[in-house]
Amino acid sequence: MNPSYALHETLEVHEIAAFKTVCLTKSKTMQVLVSDPELQQILKHDVQVSTQHLQDLSTLLSKSQQGR
Repeated sequence: MNPSYALHETLEVHEIAAFKTVCLTKSKTMQVLVSDPELQQILKHDVQVSTQHLQDLSTLLSKSQQGR
C-alpha cells in the first residue's frame, strides 16, 4: 500500500528539505573555517545527521510521488 499525502503535506516536506539543505551547506562551510577541534566535531556530526535526514526526506517525497 503506497501512502498518499495531501498537497500541503508534500509542500511542507519540501520546505523542511530546503531548510535542512541550507543548514547542511552552512555546517560544511563552517567546518573548514573553524579552528576549534570540538566545534569541528560538532559540525561534522551535524553534517552526518543532516545528510541522513535529507535522505529520509527524499524517501518520503519519492513515496508521495508514487502514491499519485
